Amino acid sequence: METIPEKKKSGKSKFLIPAILLALVLFVVVVMFSNSKKPDRITLGKLESHVKGMAFIKTNQLLIEQMYGNWLPNDLFWPTTLLDNMPNFQMGELEVLRYNVRVLRDNLSRMRTTDKLDLSAEGAFTALANDPYKWWFPSAESKWKKAHQNLGNFYSNLSVGRSNFYPRADNLVELLKQYTSLMGGVNTRLINAPRDLDRALAMDEETKGRDKAPKMVDIDIPWYRIDDNFYYSQGVAYALYESFKAIRIDFIDVLKDKNSVKLLDKILENLGRCYFEPLVVFNGDPDSIFANHSLNLSGMFNDARQKVESLIIALMQG
Repeated sequence: METIPEKKKSGKSKFLIPAILLALVLFVVVVMFSNSKKPDRITLGKLESHVKGMAFIKTNQLLIEQMYGNWLPNDLFWPTTLLDNMPNFQMGELEVLRYNVRVLRDNLSRMRTTDKLDLSAEGAFTALANDPYKWWFPSAESKWKKAHQNLGNFYSNLSVGRSNFYPRADNLVELLKQYTSLMGGVNTRLINAPRDLDRALAMDEETKGRDKAPKMVDIDIPWYRIDDNFYYSQGVAYALYESFKAIRIDFIDVLKDKNSVKLLDKILENLGRCYFEPLVVFNGDPDSIFANHSLNLSGMFNDARQKVESLIIALMQG
């Protein structure tokens, strides 16, 4: 019986460990690369056009579906724990979703603020309030899935008249005010990164009177967090873009009545331009050969914010 010489055995074992390490590195790279792609635009498909609110509810459902299908911020035991851009993008999406569902619960689903809360809208809001970094007991994904189910119930109830959606001008104004508050905070961080400041005046406070203490925003952003801040802002812009697409459908009668359809289309145009992908996120000085992607994003994002404020004024006029 022939035996394998010791030299051949040692030669094979010498290459085994490097081969395993190489395979592991390739696996990590492939997993990270496949999870670094930003989501595509949402397609709603066919809706019951005679029932207002369908587009808004369906859009939020699809945004949540994206999240629980591949939620990254709470990853612990997977190569995606090394990612930071897409987890921050998803956190931006989550922020908009929370605003949307809160206004749905408090305003859009009720004729008056004294009316009883819709149980499905309340359930979705409660689920989205969960800690996004929890991996277990309960996991963030399980709560997002529950929010998705509750919005699905709301959607079904809406189609048969058991739930309500009131596409009035005052309800849209309330939603847009929430957006401007969020957008002001996001833009403040964009335009001040990475200056050596800890706090700055909030964007939505700049035009207000000085009869009370101005609202300040924490903007202490280290240089190594510039890209995190950038992708968080892009996540907010992405979710706002999809939300405004739905608003255009469900509130079209109000927008036409206030001659504001073109204004909303300009908001969509500005938010759509925020969806660009630099190879590397630079934060160059004005006289540098490198771009300042934070300020580039801020310019388009702030244009959208100002037009949202103009839309609020148009809706509030008689």
